[in-house]
Amino acid sequence: MKLEQITIHYVRMPLQSPFATSFGSIDTRDCILIEIKAEGLTGWGECAADYDPGYSYETSGTSWLILKEFILPPLLGQDVSDAADFQRRVAHVKGHQMAKAGVEMALWDLWARAQGKSLRQLLGGEHPRVDVGVSVGIQPSSSALVATVEGYLAQGYRRVKIKIKPGRDIADTQAVRRAFPDLRLQVDANSAYTLETADALLPLDDLNLLLIEQPLAEDDIWDHSRLQPKFRTPLCLDESITKPSHARQALEMEACRVVNIKPGRVGGLSQGVLIHNLCAEQDIPVWCGGMLETGVGRASNLAIASLPNFKLPGDISATERYYSEDITNEIFTLNSDSTITVPETPGLGVTINLKALTRYRMQVESFAP
Repeated sequence: MKLEQITIHYVRMPLQSPFATSFGSIDTRDCILIEIKAEGLTGWGECAADYDPGYSYETSGTSWLILKEFILPPLLGQDVSDAADFQRRVAHVKGHQMAKAGVEMALWDLWARAQGKSLRQLLGGEHPRVDVGVSVGIQPSSSALVATVEGYLAQGYRRVKIKIKPGRDIADTQAVRRAFPDLRLQVDANSAYTLETADALLPLDDLNLLLIEQPLAEDDIWDHSRLQPKFRTPLCLDESITKPSHARQALEMEACRVVNIKPGRVGGLSQGVLIHNLCAEQDIPVWCGGMLETGVGRASNLAIASLPNFKLPGDISATERYYSEDITNEIFTLNSDSTITVPETPGLGVTINLKALTRYRMQVESFAP
């Protein structure tokens, strides 16, 4: 499809409540929405890079620059046929996977709309509903954490992930496990430990966790391969996997037994599918993490999470978990079985609430050939 116009929108969304991890706390969420017009259709994508570089070196500011100066210009006026074509056209840009992923998402939206298919259909997803859970940030105390988890269970969530960091790890997790012995529970360290300090997490092995996510450095695979044999609980890699080759290396090193696939982190839906297929071939389960996306990114995550090897519930909570008002007209709600229904209308399956977009937009810029 010949790309006739591309517009980028810098958006700042207020969160329902502060979200705290090992690298800080936020009460707003920045992202960039990409709007692409081609042959009478409009596709939308979301670059999930946040304001600061706590999770990744990519930020909304760097992504804006990379999009404007290096990714979008070679695409304008061009007929981009499929995801492989897109990846070839942006291969000259090293890294900046979130910026690439946002554009690729908008292209998938266009391609699916042009074929009258949902994104789930186009990707080959099998499940009309996706198992989901909720990610709980670090709370003021263990008792506050238990109360927060209890609230989410009352809403119908059946899997909970809690954020941990040194000094807020074992006691917090033990408190949740004592309160909810049968809960599907996992923890996420967001790179807060080193190989020398991670032995402090060994008591987690006695708490029947689904997994321990990214205990070591965000760019590490090797040290995770040394740490995994110490645990019965599967380690899961998130930040370390930014492209399919990293997933292959991690599996060859036996650095993890589960992989978290975030399409925004790995350079796009097509790259997420490649990682999904690689893990499926080796019987390694995957799940879809979240980056506090708007309804645009949430719809995309639901579509890829409908693929068959997404064996564990994703961090794709209902809209109300994060936003009192989203920038999509459609909102996502939790079903009684702790699932969310995957959109079935053509494309991503969402439309933009232009009034909300205008309300939360900080900057906008359009480009044409």
